[in-house]
Amino acid sequence: MTSLRTLDVHNNNFSGAIPSCLISNLKSLEYIELSGNAFEGSLSLASLANNSNLEVFRLLDNRNHMEVNTEDTTWFASFQLKVFSLSNCVLNKDANGVIPNFLKEQYDLRIVQLSHNKMTGNFPSWLLDKNVKLEQFDLIGSNLSGAFDMASNLTLDKMWWFDVSANVIEGELPSGIGSILPNLKYLNLSNNLLKGRIPPSIGNIKSLEALDLSNNGFVGGIPETLAKNCQLLSVLKLSGNNLQGEMLPRYTNLSSLASLYLDRNNFTGNISPGILNSSSLLIFDASDNFLTGALPKWIGDIQNLQVLMMSNNFLEGSLPLSFCKLQNLDHLDLSYNNLGPSIPPCANFTLPMRFLHLTNDEFAGHFPVFLSRASSIVILDLRHNALSGEVPNWISSLWNLKVLLLQGNNFEEQRPFNKKSIEISLYGSADELVEADFMTKRRLESYKGKISTTHTYSNLKSIESLDLSYNSLIGPMPPQLTELYALSDFSVAHNNLSGRTPDPKCQFGTFGEASYEGNPLLCGPPLTSCDDSNQEPGTPPSLYHTKEDDSWREAFLWSFAGSYVVAFIGVVLFLYLNSLLVPAIQACP
Repeated sequence: MTSLRTLDVHNNNFSGAIPSCLISNLKSLEYIELSGNAFEGSLSLASLANNSNLEVFRLLDNRNHMEVNTEDTTWFASFQLKVFSLSNCVLNKDANGVIPNFLKEQYDLRIVQLSHNKMTGNFPSWLLDKNVKLEQFDLIGSNLSGAFDMASNLTLDKMWWFDVSANVIEGELPSGIGSILPNLKYLNLSNNLLKGRIPPSIGNIKSLEALDLSNNGFVGGIPETLAKNCQLLSVLKLSGNNLQGEMLPRYTNLSSLASLYLDRNNFTGNISPGILNSSSLLIFDASDNFLTGALPKWIGDIQNLQVLMMSNNFLEGSLPLSFCKLQNLDHLDLSYNNLGPSIPPCANFTLPMRFLHLTNDEFAGHFPVFLSRASSIVILDLRHNALSGEVPNWISSLWNLKVLLLQGNNFEEQRPFNKKSIEISLYGSADELVEADFMTKRRLESYKGKISTTHTYSNLKSIESLDLSYNSLIGPMPPQLTELYALSDFSVAHNNLSGRTPDPKCQFGTFGEASYEGNPLLCGPPLTSCDDSNQEPGTPPSLYHTKEDDSWREAFLWSFAGSYVVAFIGVVLFLYLNSLLVPAIQACP
């Protein structure tokens, strides 16, 4: 097909090698699209040397099965590409993954995508200098290093997409980045080693819709120009830096903002009222900072809010009544603050709420009644508060509940053992990505992954880790616990349980004393032994004894009697000798 101009085989399941003679013979090709397959072997771009009409070459998402070589010194590119897209391949393996040198002769590029190719070398500022018509620039997930240099007199006014995330690029951002890239819509420099302040000129990119500078080393505050001028900004991610001071500038006017990520920084002071101007906000994450004060009364005015994450700060006081307006919350995390002691009774976490984390706050009282209507809840984490009373019967109606964490409260009775429908599925199998901290093997771990959508509602039989330690549970432990065959970690330590421990069979033969410690009225393996014939259910060990106890008591009595006789004879002998010695001593001169 020597007259063929377009070859497009993308998104099939083709495997095997791409014959170099196939492409080299088709000298009329202008457009080659090979993306979304599983090609193997190796491909040398030298086979394209004579394709002088070639404008587009795309080989994306190839599952890292193919080696692509561009560094054959015997070829010279006769074409001028407009699109060069290559990802998920092994690029220039024998040349230490260098950036393709033939690109130095290209000056009409519009799209460059070189992502996830194990590419090395310094950031290729020369590629930007030579191709001023660039519109999209992707160099994601490689090992590019060096400084983020861009010529101060360079203007890339056609560029709308710029992503060099997940590399090891260092240094500071160019002070004039706003004039170099004036019409950007998407800028992602996350997961690098960038430092210094965020340049105020970035606020001159008024067309910006998404900005991600997360996981770098930026310092200082958020530029006022950014907070005031970028009114089309929908996503702002500044997580994982060293930003400090006020959370948002006073005159913030990000009216289109839908997602705001400020977590893992050093912001101080109160929650900025500038957020009120972002009435369309859906996601707000300011966790892991040094914020103080109370949750503001106006928080309920952002009524579309779906995710609110404020954990690991120094917030205090009760939740405001305006919290009741937040009826679209899907994910709420207020853990590790000093909030409490109560949640407004009007709180309406019903259908939308799936993830609720209130760990290590100061909430008190009974199990929150409003949760009885939270039929969609998947993770409920109430650890280390001052909640008391019983775990209510209606917990069994929360059919979607997968993770229930209640450690470190003052709950009473053994009711959680007897309920069904609580499944903790920490193995991934189906629909959605969740994240939760949980206790296993006496360590606090974090799980992030997919959870099963299948339900098991009979005696917790899918449970893998059950930790009810540090509560006020009383009464005997039901023997049916031994039917929890999936259980790999178990703790009821530091409660007021009594009676026998479960039979040490199957998985319960692997749990040591630490699983039961702090329950002085429990007996049985691996603790002290119990007498089956005399023990009543729930009877403290101090009120019954075993045959071993009888033999021990008999030996003790004989030992005591012997000691008493010896002591009596000793006293008599002492008095007798004393009566003889005293007169003799007195008679001495």
